[in-house]
Order: sequence, then C-alpha cells, then structure tokens
Amino acid sequence: MDDATGPGISATVDLDGPVHHVDFGGRPDGPTVVLVHGLGGSHLNWDLFAPLLTPHARVHALDLPGFGLSEPGHRLATVRNNVVVLDRFVREVAGAPVVLVGNSMGGMISILEAARAPARVSGLVLVDPALPGPRGRPDGRVAAGFALYALPGVAERYMAARRRRRGARASVLEVLRLCGVDPAAVPPHLIDRSVALVDQRQDVAGMDRAFLTAARSLLLLLADPRLLRRAMASISVPVLLVHGDQDRLVPVSVARDVAHRHPDWQYVELAGVGHVPQLQSPELLAEHVLDWLPATTRRGRSRTPSS
Repeated sequence: MDDATGPGISATVDLDGPVHHVDFGGRPDGPTVVLVHGLGGSHLNWDLFAPLLTPHARVHALDLPGFGLSEPGHRLATVRNNVVVLDRFVREVAGAPVVLVGNSMGGMISILEAARAPARVSGLVLVDPALPGPRGRPDGRVAAGFALYALPGVAERYMAARRRRRGARASVLEVLRLCGVDPAAVPPHLIDRSVALVDQRQDVAGMDRAFLTAARSLLLLLADPRLLRRAMASISVPVLLVHGDQDRLVPVSVARDVAHRHPDWQYVELAGVGHVPQLQSPELLAEHVLDWLPATTRRGRSRTPSS
C-alpha cells in the first residue's frame, strides 16, 4: 500500500516469514539499488536519501527480520541468517543484479552477500560499515552498551525496563544522538514516523530478542575477522566506502584501515559526520554515490559478450 506520510510504496512479502519493504520507484532503465539498514535501524533510515537516487536508479529498502515492520516470528536475526534473507529479497523482489547500499551492520551483510552471490551484486556502497579494524580505545558509552548486550538474561531485562521507563520518543531521540545526529536537524515528520513505527510493533519482546541476537552475532564476527576479511578479499565489483570522521560506533580508523587494505576501493571520508550520513548529510552522500554509480554499469557492459 502507499505510505501516505512518506515516500515510496510499502509492502510485505513472505520470505520464510514477513519482510516489509519500500519501493521508492525511480528510473526503470537505471541500475537497481537495494538499501540495507544497520543494527536497530529500519527503512525509515533511508527516507531522506532514497528520493535523491530515484532520478537515476530504481530504489528499494527492506526491513530485516526483527527490525522495522518485519516481525521476527520464528527466525533468528543473526548476521548470516539475514544474508540469506537479503539474497532472497534480491532474487525474488528487487531483481538481480543490484547495487547494495549498506549502513553499519547492513554494510557487513552486504559484503557477505556480494561474496556469497557475486553474480547478483553489481556494486557495493558501504556507509560506515561494521567491519574489523585496528584495536583502539572505543567510545566508553558504546563499549558499555555492547558489553551489556553480550550478557544473556541481563540484556533482555535491561531492554524491557528501559522501554517501559523511557517510551518510544525518548528512545528514538537517544539513538539519533548516539549516532551523532542532532534530532533538531531531522525533519519532525520523520521523527514522528519513527516513534509511530516503534509503537506499531506487535511482538515487542521478539523485536528485543532479534536486536540482541543480531548484536551478539555481529560482535562474534568482529572478534574473529577471518570470514569478513576473506569475503572482502573476494569482491571484484566496484566498491564505494564512505565513513563519517565523527562516528562513535565504528571509529573512522576502521574505515581507513579497510581502505588501505583495499586500494582499488574508492574511499570518501565525510568531515563532521557521524554514523548515519544518510540522515545527517543525505545530499552529500547522494552526491558521492551518484558520481560513483556509473562505474557499476561500465563494469556490467565490460562483462557482456560481444556479438
């Protein structure tokens, strides 16, 4: 159905359980772009950014199981399970090949999908991706939060108590600030929609479990980076790596290390920007993505056999 308060057409598809997604429309003869949110995110993370791409591409955004409007049901929201969900979405909804744009955990998932199914991915945009990097002093609040998420039982009780105590609006504003976004700079209607989305969730306890399952899975993959490093080394499609230099959740040192290891990837560092450039600086991010996007179609033409 049409989303009267936001861009795009909202729908839900059965991919071994409900997966909500938004079709933002766009240029039918352009590349197909699939937007993949991060931990705790949803399709709403892309509302300011996606319309800037639609004059040039066909654009979709999905809610991974356990996030946004995709109720978790029986599914485990691990990173690897969500790679499988993304792969089915690409094949059955968006139509391969696609350009994947992944933020944070969504960047990690996009890399694993590109390594798993290279024929279905024509390019990668990694926006402040959650990836292994040099060990440094982490942000204290972020480190404390993830240490808590790792504790079975304790984390579940903490999240339930925080939800009751703070309410949806305070939680939305808290997440924005943690990601480096001034809530006053976000259009009020988008904050209102984010609050409404939190209130609309039916299986709230299941959503909490999905968040913690995804967080723990992400931490395990970062603790033993061999799988991710192999996946990154296998990627042959064009890659644009974009990172805010004020990111508290994934320090910019991680992106600089990844860029050094992969000199064939295009690297852009955004000054004064935090963890979610698509919300904080959507126009600037879109400018870089649109400048880079023709590289994916040139690669596609170069792989087409001549007649």
